[in-house]
Amino acid sequence: MTTQELITISNQAREKALAAVRLVSASIEKLGPYDASRTYTPEEREPYDALSDRFVRAVEVCIKFFRSYERLQFAENSNTLRDQLNRMEKLGVITSTELWFRMRDVRNRIVHVYLPAEIKELYDDLLGPLGAELQQTAAVIENLSLANSETDT
Repeated sequence: MTTQELITISNQAREKALAAVRLVSASIEKLGPYDASRTYTPEEREPYDALSDRFVRAVEVCIKFFRSYERLQFAENSNTLRDQLNRMEKLGVITSTELWFRMRDVRNRIVHVYLPAEIKELYDDLLGPLGAELQQTAAVIENLSLANSETDT
């Protein structure tokens, strides 16, 4: 694959990641803290459910971008997600490998969370540190120069 093809793929992956994070940001801006003591109607729960779905999608799309960006920068892909995230952390794209693993684990928690206190904890994470990390990562991704890679010749 040529460098130009890798740049094109990375640019497309970046645009998908940024679009997904914009949807998460729109959800975050509209929502207040989740109240575990309240019984929400289905209509009231809908924006929180949308946030959950958007968050999971955004994390996965960002990880796909990391894969294409890593290939562009290093002419190879890591064997494990941990190695890939470590590289992204060293490049300053993400702030913490462990935080990104936590973000990926949210996907599993979302489908298995039923108790109000657990739901509140989940939404507190999405509206707080996990959402902030996703938005920070998007800001970095948006400013990355994809044309200046080690594979350029």
